[in-house]
Amino acid sequence: MTSSVHIAKGIESLFGTQDENIRLLEKGLQVRTNLVDSSIEIQGESANVQRAERILKDYAMLTTDGMVFTNGDLNNYLRVVTEDPDVTLSALVASGRQRAFGKKILTPKTVNQRRYLEAIERNDLVFGVGPAGTGKTYLAVAMAVSALLSKRVSRIILTRPAVEAGEKLGFLPGTLQEKIDPYLRPLNDALHDMLEPDKIERFIEKNAIEVAPLAFMRGRTLNDCFILLDEAQNTTPEQMKMVLTRQGFNSKMVVNGDITQIDLPTGKRSGLLDAFEILNGVEGISFVHFNEKDVVRHSLVQRIVRAYEKYNEACGRQMSLKLTDPPRAESPLSDLDLENAAIPPGQLSA
Repeated sequence: MTSSVHIAKGIESLFGTQDENIRLLEKGLQVRTNLVDSSIEIQGESANVQRAERILKDYAMLTTDGMVFTNGDLNNYLRVVTEDPDVTLSALVASGRQRAFGKKILTPKTVNQRRYLEAIERNDLVFGVGPAGTGKTYLAVAMAVSALLSKRVSRIILTRPAVEAGEKLGFLPGTLQEKIDPYLRPLNDALHDMLEPDKIERFIEKNAIEVAPLAFMRGRTLNDCFILLDEAQNTTPEQMKMVLTRQGFNSKMVVNGDITQIDLPTGKRSGLLDAFEILNGVEGISFVHFNEKDVVRHSLVQRIVRAYEKYNEACGRQMSLKLTDPPRAESPLSDLDLENAAIPPGQLSA
């Protein structure tokens, strides 16, 4: 089947850098495209051509209405709509409305990112679980900043466990704050993306923003706060229970983690895994699961996450086969076997 869609505006952004957007559309839907004047000609199986035609018509309508797509945003949108036939480009753009977070204006780039933001708005406790690069921490910090600036909360508490990623750093020089700063750097980076440096300093001086290691949370009651626990896969079950029970009145808490990157010592169970089993189904708590489709970093990161998942699945299958394989019974050696067995030199009896 062959079809054609007229594109009045935005041909360059549709194709993207080195044609990566149009190639993503072709690969995702198994079609071929060709630019003829200002129209895109589509060839392939009937159902695939119809889906590609619908996406391109949505794109043409949105650009005609004044929508301007950045290369990265359009690439992420196309990734979602080519993989999920129930999602249209126009609906995805409409539902992922732009939001102002301090000096930053953000748009959720995937369906799960949109669900994540909506879950934080609706619930007082949200778990965001998924691989690196899916925007869990960044979006949670953005929501915290928005809540602080709109005076829905009076403080932001950003915390994470101080656990090395497979390395032993030993004793770090400097004051206590200087020692823990490297562990909290990702949270600080997100903050500086949302707010001006002088405004961050003023908020910190007034204790309106607190960035602290998890060990500082014990014994506190956090009222009128937005609490973000990052890297929660590196908490122990005791630490997880401790921080979850800190939440006070008029407070929201977001707990983020990646269960494929647990850096706890061997034999220590992750508190995040415990929370799944214990809190699943509890009213007022929402779990949002991200996957490799939600990775909004370099496209190579998405392929790396997928490759690791396949490898871990294969290792799991091999382990289960080994466990189900019955042990071989050892047959006793006969007298003839003993006579024919080689005797090492120096061990002959006199």
